Amino acid sequence: MDIDTAALYLSEMGNVTRLKIIRLLVRAGNKGLAVGNIQRKLNIPGSTLSHHLSHLRNAGLIHQEREATVLRCCVHYDRIGDLVNFLTEECCTDPELQIESFEKESA
Repeated sequence: MDIDTAALYLSEMGNVTRLKIIRLLVRAGNKGLAVGNIQRKLNIPGSTLSHHLSHLRNAGLIHQEREATVLRCCVHYDRIGDLVNFLTEECCTDPELQIESFEKESA
């Protein structure tokens, strides 16, 4: 993942409602949730939900599948995982920074 993609994902999830949607969909599992169920669980107006879902979909964090009259939303788990990996992949790899941190803690 490049830094621009990570920034896009974090920017789109940096809204309380969108983060609630992502967390709700993660709890729902691979089959996701119907838009109506998301609306009921979060108790938000349909137009507001549509706005936030559009942001998450356009960023590539969720996808939607139509099942007859039901629109189901699912998380792109691979992209969320890639973001977490991007944020942590360089953990503890810079000895100079670790020494600086240790020196500040010791002072």
